[in-house]
Amino acid sequence: MINFETFFKVSYGLYLVTAKYKDTKAGYVANTVFQVTSNPPKFGISCNKDNFSAEIIKKSGAFAFSVLGEQASTGLIGDFGYRSSREIDKFKGVNFFIGETGSPVVLDSSLAWFDCKVTETFDVGSHLLFIGEAIASDLVKKEIKPLTYNYYREVMKGFSPKNAPTYVDKALIQENLPLITSENELWQCQLCHFTYESEKGDPISGIAPGTKFADLPDDWTCPICGADKSLFERD
Repeated sequence: MINFETFFKVSYGLYLVTAKYKDTKAGYVANTVFQVTSNPPKFGISCNKDNFSAEIIKKSGAFAFSVLGEQASTGLIGDFGYRSSREIDKFKGVNFFIGETGSPVVLDSSLAWFDCKVTETFDVGSHLLFIGEAIASDLVKKEIKPLTYNYYREVMKGFSPKNAPTYVDKALIQENLPLITSENELWQCQLCHFTYESEKGDPISGIAPGTKFADLPDDWTCPICGADKSLFERD
């Protein structure tokens, strides 16, 4: 028997993985980036086969990744984590440069970056495991803490999207869920599964505790993925 709560005890960071082939750029939020060797320095990344980024990485033979900080923009995470590069230009308005491999390197919300050349690719079922040798890296901001997946879940109240290797159906998680009372409304984002609790409000967006969902400003959006109010359903 599997207790799905145990999966959340495996520690991860949060990263932006990016790639470019010809004039097409792609990128996604990943929590499975890990160093596999020291000499030469190689990193592994896991990417769902359905992700547009997987196609671009395969064609380009390269990828870059940026280490996100705790104060990472929720809009940036929303665009890269819950939307497809097939549909929007995720890099519009984002501070980035083209690295030595030709991959776009994102600087916004980042504390460090790595530019990697793919050396091996493994088919591991729903995902492709790319191994890349780091040919360049640098620090962006030394003073900020790296964003961990635990911080993302516990503080930012975010969840992995369906294509993430760490995705777990919330219905399978036996955890203490927020108490539903007449005073505490729960509304869930259908894109990223963020839950708006009226008792807590949304301090990140300046929404005071006790604010009912119906009283939220018309231009209020999900603090995790940027979805508008129409994409929320009563939980």
